Amino acid sequence: MTAIIGAVLLILVVVMSVVMILKHPVKSLTSGGMFKLATAKGRAMFVVHLLLQVFFAILLLQLGHKMSPWFSHNITKIVGIVVAVYLTLGCLPGFLSKGKKGQIVLALLSVVVAVCYWLNALAY
Repeated sequence: MTAIIGAVLLILVVVMSVVMILKHPVKSLTSGGMFKLATAKGRAMFVVHLLLQVFFAILLLQLGHKMSPWFSHNITKIVGIVVAVYLTLGCLPGFLSKGKKGQIVLALLSVVVAVCYWLNALAY
C-alpha cells in the first residue's frame, strides 16, 4: 500500500512539473515564491525532474511488488536504497523554503514519499 501511496504522490509532483514547464504560475510552491513563472533554465530543470520522478514512481512500484522488476533483485534493492537516501536529502529544501506554502506542501510531500521509499526498499 505504501508503494501505491508514494507512487501517486510522485505522479502529483510530475503533474506539477508539467504545469511549470507549460509556464503556468505556481509561484507559492516553487523557488520560495521568488518567480511567478519558471525561467527557461528552470523549465529545463523541471523536465529532468519530471523524468526522474517518473522513474522513481516506477521503481517504487517495483519495490512494492506492484510491477515486475526491470533489473535483478539485488540491483533493484540497491537502487531503491540509493533513491531513498536521495529523497531523504531532498526533504531539506522543502523545510528551508522561504515560502510558507512551499514549506508545508513540499516538505510534507517529500517526507511521506521518502518514508514510503524506505519502507519498500528495506522490505524488498
